[in-house]
Amino acid sequence: MHLSFSIIIPVYNRPKEVKELLESLATQNYGKPFEVILVEDGSEISAEEVAASFSTKLNIKYLSKDNSGPGDSRNFGAVHATGNYFIFFDSDCIIPPSYLKEVESHLQEYYSDAFGGMDKAHEGFSVLQKAISYSMTSLFTTGGVRGGKKNIHKFQPRSFNMGVSQKAFEKVKGFQKIHVGEDIDLTLRLWQAGFNSQLIENAFVFHKRRSSFRAFYKQMHAFGKGRAYLNRIHPTTSKITFWFPTVFMLGITLAVLLAFLNFTELLVVYSIYFAIILVDSTFKNQSLRVGFLSIFTTIYQFTGYGIGFLKAILNNLKNHVKA
Repeated sequence: MHLSFSIIIPVYNRPKEVKELLESLATQNYGKPFEVILVEDGSEISAEEVAASFSTKLNIKYLSKDNSGPGDSRNFGAVHATGNYFIFFDSDCIIPPSYLKEVESHLQEYYSDAFGGMDKAHEGFSVLQKAISYSMTSLFTTGGVRGGKKNIHKFQPRSFNMGVSQKAFEKVKGFQKIHVGEDIDLTLRLWQAGFNSQLIENAFVFHKRRSSFRAFYKQMHAFGKGRAYLNRIHPTTSKITFWFPTVFMLGITLAVLLAFLNFTELLVVYSIYFAIILVDSTFKNQSLRVGFLSIFTTIYQFTGYGIGFLKAILNNLKNHVKA
């Protein structure tokens, strides 16, 4: 099977990060042609000069459009793509040199019309970015692999590291205009159309994510609201586990209140959990500082997501009662 890759990257006010991403793409050991499509989504700080500086290193197209969100920007890039397999990255990713080689090798042996890969923290990331990465990927939080070898055809890719064949992408008409959760929605619609998705374990990326607690909380809050919205438009995919961050948030609040009344049992349970986070993150990152920060990033993750999810659910109920 002949595979030709078009890498599509939406960008909004992040020329410095785009430069690092393009540098990593320029050092791919793939050995075959591929194109890179950079879509400027109405940025105030343009990445055009950065893109132009790679014109001799990459087959790159720079496109500019009014701001309409990452999903719509990916669709815009797909319209201008010439490859038969699209790969989507976020602008804050760094791609390992063997990424494309690993993807093609795997798809040639185990083809699917969509795939996703994991994300990791690069050794050069800040301690906070490493802690955030831990909270977003650990099996002790809400992270971890969304699927696995036993569910190879039901892996849910995320748009920071996602591949979709041109045929499948056009069949489902690309991403919908959803600012958060558009990647999950796309995967669900691909499944409904009869296409499979899989995890390619060796196709991982280094994902910076957010660089401050405030930005991380804001992102998690949006994710929680997005999950509630997805439950409404895809009701059969709703799971009780989506309530876990909200229950966690309410539980830790209750634990603190009970502690003032000398009922410390629940607080002890949470303390044991955070001790596990500390030890596991310290071991995996070889840093006590990252391990310590991982406790706080996990709290921010659960609280932001939990509040966003609960608020969206309550607002939906409120609007339903009014209707």
